[in-house]
Amino acid sequence: MRLVGNILWLILGGLEIAFAWLVVGVLLCMSIVGIPLGLQAFKMAKLTLTPFGLHVVYGGGAGSLIVNIIWVVLVGFWMALGYCVAGVLNCITIIGVPFGIQSFKMAKLALWPFGSTIS
Repeated sequence: MRLVGNILWLILGGLEIAFAWLVVGVLLCMSIVGIPLGLQAFKMAKLTLTPFGLHVVYGGGAGSLIVNIIWVVLVGFWMALGYCVAGVLNCITIIGVPFGIQSFKMAKLALWPFGSTIS
């Protein structure tokens, strides 16, 4: 089921979103200050490519908490809001529920990316 879900996800827009995250990550990594943000964009691209079967493990210490708060204020809230809207729209139909669940998983990562790992 993971393979079918990932293939459908890629066909229905996941590949384009992952490519956009990759471009954002490369642009952010062009400056020294943007490298930590670019690495988080690469993390989002990885999760966007194959969300079915991947799990996000949240952790980190006080440093991650401080940077996550700054992240939420600057961009995380809007990114998470977009993923939540997509999740609600996907959950309208029974067929879209698995895709909605994956969108909610990405919304949570969009809020708190620092200190988390994808396994």
